[in-house]
Amino acid sequence: MPTSRRAFLTRTATLAAATTLSPLALGRTAAAATPTMAVSVNKVDITPPAGTPMAGYYEFLPTDRLSTGVSAPLYARCTILWDNGFPNVIVTADTLVIPRAVNQDIRARVSALGIAGSDFVLTATHTHSGPVLNGDLNPLIAYGIADSSPQAWAVQDAREAFEDAVVQLVSDTLGAVRTPCTLDYKVGTATFAANREGLTYNERDVPILVARSLAGAPLAVLYGYGCHPVSLGSPANPTFNPDYPGVATATIESSTGAFAQFLLGPAGDQDPSQNLTRGTALCQSLGQSLGQTVANAVATPGRSIAGPILTDYQEVSLPLSIPTASTMTADFTSRLNDVAWDKRHATAMLAQIQAADYATAIPLPLQVWKLSGGTPLRLALTGGELVSDYGEIFRSLYPNRSNDIWIAGYANEVPAYIPSDTLLNSGGAQHYACGWTADFPAIGGGAMEFYGWIGHFQGRPPGTSTNGVQQILTAALTGMLA
Repeated sequence: MPTSRRAFLTRTATLAAATTLSPLALGRTAAAATPTMAVSVNKVDITPPAGTPMAGYYEFLPTDRLSTGVSAPLYARCTILWDNGFPNVIVTADTLVIPRAVNQDIRARVSALGIAGSDFVLTATHTHSGPVLNGDLNPLIAYGIADSSPQAWAVQDAREAFEDAVVQLVSDTLGAVRTPCTLDYKVGTATFAANREGLTYNERDVPILVARSLAGAPLAVLYGYGCHPVSLGSPANPTFNPDYPGVATATIESSTGAFAQFLLGPAGDQDPSQNLTRGTALCQSLGQSLGQTVANAVATPGRSIAGPILTDYQEVSLPLSIPTASTMTADFTSRLNDVAWDKRHATAMLAQIQAADYATAIPLPLQVWKLSGGTPLRLALTGGELVSDYGEIFRSLYPNRSNDIWIAGYANEVPAYIPSDTLLNSGGAQHYACGWTADFPAIGGGAMEFYGWIGHFQGRPPGTSTNGVQQILTAALTGMLA
């Protein structure tokens, strides 16, 4: 389990009393000359070479989704908030997801740099025009990428290059200039997200946290919105591109002169409006609109935010609904006659049933940063493709909603969609985010196929007291937010 901030500070305070350490090693016990709050920023190009398999749009064969080049570079971006000399690190990367193995590898290496586990955030922007990383969804099931194939080696190369680039980025940013700053926060509005599962809620809030120089100039902007980055669609000539968040970030930087970084909100069931035609023009339009909304907000400070920054990182185990082996065998055998990805998933699951070796629960990381000075701001980050019901659940806990709490998904690890009871019980319009299909509701379907799981999540059936994914997640995160 990663070291909590409180435990880390207690340990380093003890060390400080016994010996002389560097300010980084000492954390918040470092020399008093360090400003109360400072910021460092940096970015690195993480665009893989042409010919690397591209993630997203699983309905296309891998030969149709090999990158032909770059229409806009992919970046990993890093912002460090130095709280009285102690680093709090946020990295966002233009990838579809962060697989568990990748997150664990990077965390181990970042820990060796002196960063406590709860003080390091790694998120994906979820662009559907980025690379497949090893363990990203399930390369064989989702994309037909067979082990030891040329595509599989390209995917492994992309993973190794990505991990090295992120760790080096954190190291370089730790050594970059620290500029004394103040923090302020406000919430803007964007209206292009629509609920693709037919539920009532559409994401509208745009959280904006700004680090400013002591003279008031914007230095760094963290901003978010809850909408799938699929505005480009899947073009016939696939090229790497960060989708609308990349355009928004560039717009903010050109308008404000500040460094900008995007955190994707609860977007699991949120797409650009179906009335919009996807392509380059839509990507530019949505990105420029969101970016200008943020730039306009940055022009005047929001409410003052201050440290200390208190952090926590935990994992919860989310149970899968697993029927009998005979039911699973019958259903997956029937699926062998379906389309390519259904057949690939069924074949893999039948092998797991035969070996009696399959997961019955999925680990999910949860992380909270609480900027606790004055009126606190809570930043709640969950793994997985969080659906918008959870945004509503957590915003409703606070009188000022998004002014008090910022909800983000796609953080640290993305093992699956994280559906609410509403989606688990109804299926939703697309029967995708719920993780089951109407023809075989007992087994994993929809998104759970492409993530490679045998079952769908356990929910709370109406009229029962069963604890399912929604109850387990909300109880754990509510406790962390207190």
